[in-house]
Amino acid sequence: MTFHTLLVANRGEIAVRILRTARELGLRTVAVYSDPDRAAPHVRLADEAVRLGPAPAKESYLDADLVLKAAKDTGADAIHPGYGFLSEDAAFARRCEEAGIVFVGPTPEQLELFGAKHTARAAAQAAGVPLAPGTGLLADRDEALRAASAIGYPVMLKATGGGGGIGMSACRSADELTEAWERVQRVAAASFSSAGVFLERLVEHARHVEVQVFGDGAGRVVTFGDRDCSLQRRNQKVVEEAPAPGLPPKVREQLAASARDLCASVGYRSAGTVEFVYDAAREEAYFLEVNTRLQVEHPVTEEIYGVDLVAWMLRLARGETDVVRDPGAPRGHAVEARVYAEDPSRDHRPSAGLLTRVEFPDGVRVDGWVETGTEVTTSYDPMLAKVIAYGPDRAGALRELDEALARTRVDGIETNLGLVRAALAEPSFRAATHSTATLATVTDPTPRIEVVSAGTLTTVQDWPGRTGYWQVGVPPSGPMDDRSFRLGNRALGNPEGAPGLECTLQGPSLRFTHPTTVCVTGAPAAVTVDGSPVPQWEPVTVPAGALLEVGAPAEYGLRTYVLFAGGGLDVPAFLGSASTFTLGRFGGHGGRALRTGDVLHGGAVTTGEPVAERPRLTTVWHLAAVEGPHAAPEFFTVDDIRD
Repeated sequence: MTFHTLLVANRGEIAVRILRTARELGLRTVAVYSDPDRAAPHVRLADEAVRLGPAPAKESYLDADLVLKAAKDTGADAIHPGYGFLSEDAAFARRCEEAGIVFVGPTPEQLELFGAKHTARAAAQAAGVPLAPGTGLLADRDEALRAASAIGYPVMLKATGGGGGIGMSACRSADELTEAWERVQRVAAASFSSAGVFLERLVEHARHVEVQVFGDGAGRVVTFGDRDCSLQRRNQKVVEEAPAPGLPPKVREQLAASARDLCASVGYRSAGTVEFVYDAAREEAYFLEVNTRLQVEHPVTEEIYGVDLVAWMLRLARGETDVVRDPGAPRGHAVEARVYAEDPSRDHRPSAGLLTRVEFPDGVRVDGWVETGTEVTTSYDPMLAKVIAYGPDRAGALRELDEALARTRVDGIETNLGLVRAALAEPSFRAATHSTATLATVTDPTPRIEVVSAGTLTTVQDWPGRTGYWQVGVPPSGPMDDRSFRLGNRALGNPEGAPGLECTLQGPSLRFTHPTTVCVTGAPAAVTVDGSPVPQWEPVTVPAGALLEVGAPAEYGLRTYVLFAGGGLDVPAFLGSASTFTLGRFGGHGGRALRTGDVLHGGAVTTGEPVAERPRLTTVWHLAAVEGPHAAPEFFTVDDIRD
């Protein structure tokens, strides 16, 4: 059972975590990657890396043939699947065993048993685990309607396969169940290759609690207390903590005993999680499912028990059964926040692009995979990192996490950082009276400037721009009409070089979530706020929710400028400047011109003064021509300069 070379069949932060632990244990490591991940940290960290294929997961990380070929070609004698992708694929685990490769996880039989919710439910019932009233697999809609009537509405219609909230629908009446029946079956068949569905009683205002388990495969199973994962959006966890707060002692004891008994009854091997729905009003917990893998939220358990679950998995997989031991009592409290690449203000729409600044704080644990310069795509799960804070008690841990998130920066795309901080301050969460529906009532208060229309070519610039880098091929940047740019900043009380927008030809349309004073300068153009004309060269306060529109220059000139009070736009500097260099793909917002749908940050309200001495803009210009750094007689002669 011993092995020397480990292939990690995953990506992102979990791949980085597993590879680091494997190296600490003296193992040779192999990473696999798809084309978008060719320069990712897990690829650089491994001793060897193998390309699987293009971005689609079905053509790379989910292709068992490609993963097994990579293991064979590199001499890997073990595979850790991480979570997601092939981690709970019983057929893949069986193929690993048949190929003589150690699968670091449960047995194929256990993956099959707990992989389908109806068989997992049957196993839980046999082990005496408390269950919500429900059914087995349903044959047709009529049977579902009869069962729902017997259980009592509301009910949850669930696909037997998959997870993450996919294939689930809450039904509060017979009409809603009738409408959901074919839809849930269709989603289940498309997502999990099984259209099987069943019903459970829906617990309103439920909490999501779970127990971390670890088994040696021979009947010994230990538990690591409980976790609360109730702050969710669309059934995807966002904030997790351990121990679960506000649980009565009898419920806490029941959860641990039920999880242990269920997993021991099947001789469970490796790490797993037994999940429950907790009805706080009744002080009752009901079995939900078993996740036969390492969970995303495992760090909070590690923090309060002082263990390394990844190391336990690897050591057990190579035959060290004595690693499975009673972990003792938990110490303190830990909270984890998932940082997602998504826009909470737009129904959590995925956000993709170049990360122009990534900064994580010291003093807390951060499990992540992104860095400044990472290109985030929409091909995979949007999680960028997990920030984990520990404290002697819950209040201390929450305070540490909030302070850590305040010091976290991810620029270039939108993230859920502001939403998480708002959720941490939510009174019901602080009082541990929250539920899985709580996060849906929380909004992100972070001020935003939404790009409704980007215009022809709109970029972030500052003054004097990026200079002094000709020798490495970076030309000077900054505003073309720096006088108009600087005068607009002065009118707002900003430093005259504060970052603003340079608009070439057609300007942008910007919607503000907070009152903001702006000054539009440069070539004469139509400027409106919610359709009403406003002057150029004067500070104008745009109300919250209003739309600022900058038209194209009407008579002469190409460029207008939009400057923002409060020190300008909040964008990171690159090579000493916030200016955008589009050819180099750096500076500004995402290293590029603005696009419709982008979100900018910055701006404030001020009084300001109109610009008194405005530049005289005409259609007649006198240009001086001198020899520049690239002048050469065979290309640019003295006569050319004179002309």
